[in-house]
Amino acid sequence: MAANTAYGTAGSGTAEAEQGGAYLGDNAYYYCAMQAAAPHPQWDGLVGQRKELINEVGDAWANGTVLHYYFFNQASDVQRVHMSDGSERLYSWVGADEQLAVVRDAFKKWSDVGIGLRFVEVNTRDEAEIRIGFLQDNSSWSGVGTNLLNKEYFGPNERTMNFGWDLRRQPDTAIHEIGHAMGFEHEHQNPFAGIEWDEEAVYHYLGGPPNNWSRQMTFNNILNKLDRASVRGTAWDPDSVMEYPFKKGLIKSPRQFFQDGLRPAGGLSPKDKQRALALYPMLAERPQLLSTAQSVALHVKPGEQLNFQVTPEETRCYDFKTFGTSDVSMVLFEEEGGEPRFRAGDNDTGETRNAALRVKLIKDHKYILRVRVYYQERPAQCALMMW
Repeated sequence: MAANTAYGTAGSGTAEAEQGGAYLGDNAYYYCAMQAAAPHPQWDGLVGQRKELINEVGDAWANGTVLHYYFFNQASDVQRVHMSDGSERLYSWVGADEQLAVVRDAFKKWSDVGIGLRFVEVNTRDEAEIRIGFLQDNSSWSGVGTNLLNKEYFGPNERTMNFGWDLRRQPDTAIHEIGHAMGFEHEHQNPFAGIEWDEEAVYHYLGGPPNNWSRQMTFNNILNKLDRASVRGTAWDPDSVMEYPFKKGLIKSPRQFFQDGLRPAGGLSPKDKQRALALYPMLAERPQLLSTAQSVALHVKPGEQLNFQVTPEETRCYDFKTFGTSDVSMVLFEEEGGEPRFRAGDNDTGETRNAALRVKLIKDHKYILRVRVYYQERPAQCALMMW
């Protein structure tokens, strides 16, 4: 799979899916596994608070984004698989209606938290940021956050999410993968968890069936800790929907998980909801009006977002730019049929330049500019202007 993709691998057999993994019986699980993140070379050399604040927001979407999801539904939506005997087989990406219903309900569960993101199902893949397949290979995975837009990894006709087992057995798998698409990572790699692993037992367990992982893959996806600067919040949540179940004997400390194993409670935990609302709070009903040649100070805390309404008085090209030493993501949407549609965006995090857009706007059309601030060296001296 592509970089910064969470995915799972498994052998054959009937599985009872559980959170980001699936239970095969006899204390055997297979798991959704996180690949290495897509590189951000412009962040190399960053230190201190600036690095921490950029990493903390990471690959999150602009709050208020409408994420469109699409289910592959054509006979031509297939995967060619080369068999060991030299033959080829075609496996469909199309899911049964009852599987689609589970995923729709999972999107609703995230929406019901009251977050600022919205999820809308669409009928064409061209409109969708999230393209969902159901290749039944015991492999469930998703791209993470804004990496879904990376065309190097996800072509316009490629899946950005897959469900490889029967979701009716445990719908938390769908909630888990949607969490990845929102930008959340695996909870068991939280560096604040205080987990002490029996490392050789972990390598032995993951190296055997049904996962058959190499030692490197096991280290990357189980034993390796996330950068402390990239973790939203400091407390480990063993009941998070982003947590794995683990059989007994793998976790040496905390001791209760060595004796009993780790079994998350299921569904969205209270902390899952808190973290989602912290990253994607409910939007104010009326964004601030941004006028031509008006300088607006960016007075927000790191990670917070400002939203501006733009209604041009004439049709022409307009410039938007931030000023001052800061790290900012700036995204422009146009309202169409009551729904914001992406028009342009720029992100200057880790760079020496300032975020800037030059876009042709149409008179009396309605636009929304969303500006998420990661870092400001001198907050009183950072501003946004349109001209």
